[in-house]
This record gives sequence, structure tokens and C-alpha cells, in this order.
Amino acid sequence: MEDQATGSARDAHSLPMCYRHPDRETGVRCTRCERPICPECMVSASVGFQCPECVRGTTPGASGPPAADTRPRTIAGGTVTADPRLLTKILIGLNIAVFLVQLSVGDSFTDRFDLIGQAFFPQFGDIEGVAQGQYYRMLTAMFLHDSSNYMHIAFNMLSLWWIGGPLEAALGRARYITLYLVSGLAGSALTYLLAAQNQPSLGASGAIFGLFGATAVLIRRLNYDMRPIIALLVINLIFTFSGGIAWQAHIGGLVAGVVTGYAMVHAPRERRNLIQYGTCALVLVVALVITVVRTAQLT
Repeated sequence: MEDQATGSARDAHSLPMCYRHPDRETGVRCTRCERPICPECMVSASVGFQCPECVRGTTPGASGPPAADTRPRTIAGGTVTADPRLLTKILIGLNIAVFLVQLSVGDSFTDRFDLIGQAFFPQFGDIEGVAQGQYYRMLTAMFLHDSSNYMHIAFNMLSLWWIGGPLEAALGRARYITLYLVSGLAGSALTYLLAAQNQPSLGASGAIFGLFGATAVLIRRLNYDMRPIIALLVINLIFTFSGGIAWQAHIGGLVAGVVTGYAMVHAPRERRNLIQYGTCALVLVVALVITVVRTAQLT
């Protein structure tokens, strides 16, 4: 269909024709099948617009009930769900619940689970840290926040809601949570490598910066205005390097988010899962190598 709609000899700078209305130029494409569609054919989706056939889960000229593999999908191939922000809500709830535990138990709880390379803790009577085999700290630190600074968790949770919600709707739940965890672990790995071994680090910022990076890639993919997300990133990076913030987690998460996000939204449909999850695995391998190298340095 697309070849028929755009196959005539046209000026290189002209817009393609709507596949359902060959006499109408359009700059918008269906986010699922990528065929050009005019305003009359656009059906609003969670991200962008879809053509009528993709919304119905059918292909042009097909008859009968839609097949299982033609169910409505997100731009990244995820399943469209009734509540596209469910995981974002769960992540926010989990972070707030852990923060309340920190307030109730005190620093002893935080010191057990924050990210630290290696240091002696008098209250525990022993040397603690990732270098001592406590690799779980690279994950648990992603759900901790500074209990003496309410703005820390407030800003992170607002960012998670504003950025994470739309991104979850665009990617689908499985890809979204994978991106979140991979970005957070990449941020933890870079922090472990570059920060002082006795410097504690905590916060969801690494994972959230990964969402920022993936959102920028998605906006570029959909040809939306890049200026708002770029401005937001610049502001956050200014705060990152203003002092008192684990910039390593932010940069590690951002880079991982851009790389993983690119694979999520640009993978060809026929090899989508392989490329998407293969890229995630590759980023995790890099994080693992960084962790092994740093552990060897400290032990």
C-alpha cells in the first residue's frame, strides 16, 4: 500500500500521500505500520497516531477476526494495556514505601543498602560495601533517598511521573521496566567505578536519567519538538554538576537510556525482540565488566 501511495515520480522535498486518500499530502505516519495518514485517518493513540486498520487490529483487505499477533501494539512492540502508567505508579509507591522505612528505622537501614564501594562501619563492626560481595547494593540504592532532604525524593518522584508515565505507554510494560532497571544498574556501575570507595550514593536518579535519554530518542523518532526535553535535560545536568550530587549515576543512566531507548524504538519489526533485549543484555554486560574491574581494584 505504501509503495502505491508514494511510488509515483515526485519532487524529493514533497510530502508522501495518505495511503487511504492518495490526493492528500501528509507528514504524519502511523506509529505501528508507518504508513502515511492524513488528519481524517488519524486515530489518537497513547503516543502519536495510528491508522484505522492498526486500531482495529486488521490489515487492509483482510477479513475475519484479527489474529493474535495483530493486537494493538505500542511503537516499540509492547502490548497496549488498560492502565498504561501502572508500573510507574508501582515504582513511585515502592520508592515512597522505602523512604518511609528509612524515616522509621533510621540511618542503620540506609547504611545497609546504599551504594558504597568499601568502608568500615563502626555500628556494624565490619567493612561493608560492594567490594565485599554486597552486590545487591547496586540495586537497592536505586530505591533509597536522602531521608534528611524531602526535596530529593519529591523531585525524583515528580520526574518519574512526568517522564516515566508517557514512556511506559509508548514502550509497553516489559520494555519499560527493563529500561528502568538497566539504566539504574548502569548508573550504579559507573558510580562504583569513579566515586571514592567510601562515598555513599543513593537515589532513583540514575534510572530516571535513563528515562530522560530514552524519551529524547522517542521524541526524535516521532519527529516531535525536541526543545522541551533538551531544555529539561540541560537544566538537570546543570544541577548534576553543581555539587553534592552523584553525577556518575546520572551520566551512566543517561547513556544507558539513550542506547537502550534507541534499540527499543528503532529495532526492525522482524528482529525487534532480539535487538531490543540483546541491547539491554549488552549494556548489563558492560556494567558487569565495570563492576568486576572496580572490585579487583579495591580487593
